[in-house]
Parts: sequence; structure tokens; C-alpha cells
Amino acid sequence: MGSWRKVSSSRMLECRVFDLDRAGFVPPEGGAPREFWVLSAPDWINVVPLTDEGDVLMVRQYRFGIGATTLEIPGGMCDGAEAPADAAARELREETGYEARAWTPLGLVHPNPPLQTNRCHTFLAQGLELAGPARPDPDERLELVRVRLDAVPGLVADGTITHALVLAAFHLLHVSGSLREAGR
Repeated sequence: MGSWRKVSSSRMLECRVFDLDRAGFVPPEGGAPREFWVLSAPDWINVVPLTDEGDVLMVRQYRFGIGATTLEIPGGMCDGAEAPADAAARELREETGYEARAWTPLGLVHPNPPLQTNRCHTFLAQGLELAGPARPDPDERLELVRVRLDAVPGLVADGTITHALVLAAFHLLHVSGSLREAGR
């Protein structure tokens, strides 16, 4: 299968969390360019913070897009040229107050490849130690919640956990074999 060829791009909107571009692409077989909308965003990160007791540190927070509170793992975006691993450590500390002694990259997903340019990197954080109070962003209101790792499938099944990138993170954790290596 051939690739589409980008022939034009115009920045239509610049926001704090993404930029919106109108782009023209020529199909692989040639012909007239077709117009597409592309969201250019920084890479995102997710952290699965796993305690020595087998709990996942999760956060409840209000999400403006759906107008509801969700149960999620800590996460956020990479700031500027910040490496994903550094962003993961920063977000864990900001959202939970914890730091981790051991980090394992679990993989990445493309959040919405038809429209978005970014990736979401997922990390397992272990050897957790409380380093101080959480320091969320000014527009975040977070409640720290401990959830048994073995309870997560039930929370997915009953609709408590619905955030697609959180579901992807738990899938990456499951297929990575990291829990078997940790003796769980």
C-alpha cells in the first residue's frame, strides 16, 4: 500500500495543548489533493504506579470534555522538549505526591492516528515513596485513590474506568510481563 503525500499545511489555530492544521494530501494513486484536519500535540504520558502491596495509585478528576469525573492513572503531556520518562516522573509527583525508585517503559500508543500526531508513552512505577503533598496544575482537582491491581478488570467491566488511554496502559502492563518479573 502506498503512502499519501502531504502537499500543503496551514496552521489554523494555536492552543496550549494542541495546534490545528488544515493539510492537503495526495492519495497514493495520484490525483487532486484532499483536505484533512490534523491536531498537532505534544506527546503524552501515563504512569501505572504500583505499590509494594499490589495497589495502583489512581486519581479521580473532573474531565471537561465529558462533563464528568473519571477514575484514571496519573498522566499528562510532555512539556516542550521534556523526555517522556522525565514527564512521567514529574506527573507522578505532581498528581500523587509519590516518587518511584524503579521505572519500566511499557510501550506507546497513538491516541487517535486519523487526527492526531502525538503518542502516549506508558510507564510502570514501582518502589513508591511519599515525597510530600501532591501539587496538581491550577485547573486540576484530584482525589488520590488506591485500587487493588486485581480489582482493575472489574472496574473496567462495570464502566468505572472508561478512559481509553488508561485502558491501553493496563493492557500494555498486562502484555509486558513486568508483573511476572516483579513476582506478582
